[in-house]
Amino acid sequence: MEEHGFDNLRQNLPLSQDSFKELWDTVLTPSISTIPTANNETEGWRPDGNMEMLFLDEHVLAQGFDENLFELPPEISTKDGVTPPASTVPVTTDYPGEYGLQLRFQKSGTAKSVTSTYSELLNKLYCQLAKTSPVEVLVSKALPPGAVLRATAVYKKTEHVAEVVRRCPHHQNEDCAEHRSHLIRVEGSQRAQYFEDPHTKRQSVTVPYEPPQLGSEITTILLSYMCNSSCMGGMNRRPILTILTLETPEGLVLGRMCFEVRVCACPGRDRKTEEENSTKMQNGTKQTKKRKSAPAVPSPRAPDTTSVKKSKSASSAEEEDKDVYVLHVRSRERYEMLKKINDGLDLLEKESKTKTKVSVKHEFALPSSGKRVLQRGERSDSD
Repeated sequence: MEEHGFDNLRQNLPLSQDSFKELWDTVLTPSISTIPTANNETEGWRPDGNMEMLFLDEHVLAQGFDENLFELPPEISTKDGVTPPASTVPVTTDYPGEYGLQLRFQKSGTAKSVTSTYSELLNKLYCQLAKTSPVEVLVSKALPPGAVLRATAVYKKTEHVAEVVRRCPHHQNEDCAEHRSHLIRVEGSQRAQYFEDPHTKRQSVTVPYEPPQLGSEITTILLSYMCNSSCMGGMNRRPILTILTLETPEGLVLGRMCFEVRVCACPGRDRKTEEENSTKMQNGTKQTKKRKSAPAVPSPRAPDTTSVKKSKSASSAEEEDKDVYVLHVRSRERYEMLKKINDGLDLLEKESKTKTKVSVKHEFALPSSGKRVLQRGERSDSD
């Protein structure tokens, strides 16, 4: 019976070179034996111990040819976590995106005891070494599942932006962590992952985005900077920026915010000083512009006010020199020391007066040799 089925199969095969799908559809199903089941292991075996050829059932062949049968499955990524961005020069402009990404910082003032403080005037974070700095993340709507926050440090100035921000060798050698070369760390989360791009060698840290808790609209992450801005071999007093990006698990950027960072010993003092300097610079530029636009031109008939001011100041200084002031001193040693200082000042004043008199005499002195100086109305002997 089986031989008869195979003879029919040979006779009905087309001689033209058609596609494999058309050939598959023209195959006739012979009467075949059933597939052995697990309950009866001896079914389908010959008495001599060899297994007979098994064929598929008729309803399996009737379903047609599967065109995707010989296609390879898609590659499965074996890497855990999120692949870091591979851009050579990262973008440092803010991009809230469709989810309205915003950053907030706690208001801690400029006291000397604060460990981190943020300046809205300069968009700059001041913090101490290895101290946590809370950063509040705010979005306008729900994010896709698996979204992450990535923090990357880059240099601010264009001449240093191509270099990678790393810790100094001194602080790296003191640290025993696996990611000891990373400047930025995320505290309080065991799900933080540290990456280093194989092409640009830039380092970053990611942490999964957690939705705000009940009754709150923000999500807080804790960042710490593990090197001072003045460390030799590290930042070396070069200003840096922190790029905080909101990304999907595949690495697609949903939003980006940037802020400057200074890691120092006294954040409150440095913030106050730099804010005052920036306001002085702004006010100074405005004043110089006004002066250039409307310069003061003195009139030709106006008296010389500078000489009048000098004469008044000189007369007032002479009047002050004539006044005598009394100073009460407690100990004898201080009195003797101050008395010596006063005597020395008096001696210097006398010497300066004598020098001025001598210089005036030398100006009008007669020449020691040569011709006599003529007075008004006199004539020389040659005349």
